[in-house]
Amino acid sequence: MARWIAEWHPDDPAFWESSGKRVARRNLIFSIVAEHLGFTVWTLWSIVATKMGVYKFSTDQLFWLVALPNLVGSALRVPYTFGPAKFGGRNFTVVSAALLLIPAVLLGVAVGNPDTPYWLFLVIAALAGVGGGNFASSMANITYFYPRHKQGVALGLNAAGGNIGVSSVQLVMPLVIGAFGLAAAGWFWIPFVVVAGACAFFFMDNLTSARANPREQLAVAGKAQTWIMSFLYIGTFGSFIGYSTAFPLLSKSLFPEAPFAAVAFVGPLLGSLIRPVGGWLADRLGGAPVTLWNFAGMGGGVLLVWLASTSGNFWMFFLAFQLLFVTAGIGNGSTYRMIPAIFQAKAIAERGEGEESLMYGKRQASAAIGIISAVGALGGFLINRAFGMSFAAAGTPAPAFLAFGAFYVSCFAVTWWCYTRKVGASVVASLAYARV
Repeated sequence: MARWIAEWHPDDPAFWESSGKRVARRNLIFSIVAEHLGFTVWTLWSIVATKMGVYKFSTDQLFWLVALPNLVGSALRVPYTFGPAKFGGRNFTVVSAALLLIPAVLLGVAVGNPDTPYWLFLVIAALAGVGGGNFASSMANITYFYPRHKQGVALGLNAAGGNIGVSSVQLVMPLVIGAFGLAAAGWFWIPFVVVAGACAFFFMDNLTSARANPREQLAVAGKAQTWIMSFLYIGTFGSFIGYSTAFPLLSKSLFPEAPFAAVAFVGPLLGSLIRPVGGWLADRLGGAPVTLWNFAGMGGGVLLVWLASTSGNFWMFFLAFQLLFVTAGIGNGSTYRMIPAIFQAKAIAERGEGEESLMYGKRQASAAIGIISAVGALGGFLINRAFGMSFAAAGTPAPAFLAFGAFYVSCFAVTWWCYTRKVGASVVASLAYARV
């Protein structure tokens, strides 16, 4: 039977301290568990693709297998965003966790047969995209549980717990595959997925106040802020998931004798752990200035990685890449903090102070999170395809690194123009909400 909470007032200090904080924390914990498993299934192919030598696929074909889950996962984030508001956060988490069993089982079956055709691997890789959709539903759901002043850290922790799923895959899978064979890459995660779904069923809640009409939520697609933030999120989260999934195959292509499998997990782990720090900094300094200077750091990071890729030294390449992971993680936290700040502040400006206004702003922010996270996740697809095409056309990733550097320059410019520039002594009024 569904568990629905009818009265929920997190911005009321008395309610929050008496019972709200405990319930919110419980839902956050099990949301993280389910989202973590979503990320593991979503990014399985980042390791599987490096272990498929028996199939004799080209580098470009392998990058397609890594890229497709990112493409499908980004598309699914839009409908997944509206799932909690339509069916309840607990209910939708249970269903979305159960769906992870499909790509895990198919992967285990397919790689057990050396005659499996390439097109079937493409289909199975695409199905792994269901894990990417979990992020949007999880983040949209947790938005409702926390008061405004705690959303930066709460969303950062929720996202970081999911993002660490990439590290789990890249740390555990080489060991599992080495011990039990490639098919174990699928079978290994099945009991964990079952446990995650069971925990969501028994320990999470649905909020009556979070229910919303999807048509009302989709109205945020007509707001300029949604698309500006989507563009910036390609630069932060798109970079994180793109580099996380591309690093093992990129390292194997550039440094085939290097022990890349033993250290591939480090970058995604750093980027995940530092994401809450980005939210914390944004809570205190403002999301816009943190995001602005973080893009400058990302531009410098991609230049260092480019230079290191031509050095012939894997460890120099590895260390340079860590800067990209750290800055992408900080940017993930700061840009995500900007989203509820923008839409809740605009709701207050348009409707005045009050609980109804705050809840309307949360519904708007929840819907915007889905669209923004969907567009942002496309970066994972674009980065992997950029590497694949660069190797196919030039035999080197240099053209891709050049494109990434130009993109970070454009992100820096958009952030400055829209959210931090001043006219005289005043911040541009129409977009000043992001500084909240």
